[in-house]
Amino acid sequence: MPELMKGKRGLIMGVANDRSIAWGIAKAMADEGAELAFTHQGEAFGKRLQPLAERVGSSFMVDVDVTDDASMDHAFQRLATEWGTLDFVVHAIAYSDKNELTGRFINTTRDNFKNSLAISCYSLIDVARRAQPLMPNGGTILTLTYQGSNRVTPFYNAMGVAKAALESAVRYLASDLGPEGIRVNAISPGPMKTLAGAAIAGGRKTFRHTEMNAPLQANASLECIGGTAVYLASDFGACTTGEIITVDGGYHVLGMPRFENI
Repeated sequence: MPELMKGKRGLIMGVANDRSIAWGIAKAMADEGAELAFTHQGEAFGKRLQPLAERVGSSFMVDVDVTDDASMDHAFQRLATEWGTLDFVVHAIAYSDKNELTGRFINTTRDNFKNSLAISCYSLIDVARRAQPLMPNGGTILTLTYQGSNRVTPFYNAMGVAKAALESAVRYLASDLGPEGIRVNAISPGPMKTLAGAAIAGGRKTFRHTEMNAPLQANASLECIGGTAVYLASDFGACTTGEIITVDGGYHVLGMPRFENI
């Protein structure tokens, strides 16, 4: 079997369960020979994660709160001690108050806005800064976004603004870290039936709408997203950085729904 990631070590942040996009990426990386470490937040998520990590031959798990400097310091110090270097990091972390993903964007509260930006965007910058010293020979940092960053999507609200900031951060980080051979990219899947997606009001209807209208008449699968991540983190992605790679069955090219669905 191909082993595009053989000899590479990477950190996966954000696996909630076996339907998580981060899990699809982790499995694809492991199938291509990568050695993986995982983060989780809290004991409950750790219990969910452990059997998944074991499925890909990993026992390297660390509890991390991306809003806490001491927690982040501990995680990356452990990586430095046990591995020394990293080849890639997958940042699949985002949050906004579920109660504010149901109404109008104009009613976003100050606290939720600040929290959404801190967890969904600033955490990537913080992760990149800590990962940089562990990538002396270059590497890859990947994050996840969504088209609600640049097109109004029902009920996406503050998350849309946070994802717009995240995409801008990808470009600035790509510029900063490029001279050191570190590539920074984002993958933008269409709607997914994930734990995070379930928090958004009307998520099921959005999923059906994109599936009906996308040129390929399909939403992205975990396997397709995982394969895209493998490309970006492998040597085949050596000249790709600062990009937002869309994996949504082509839905993003449309100006209107398919004629028969209008």
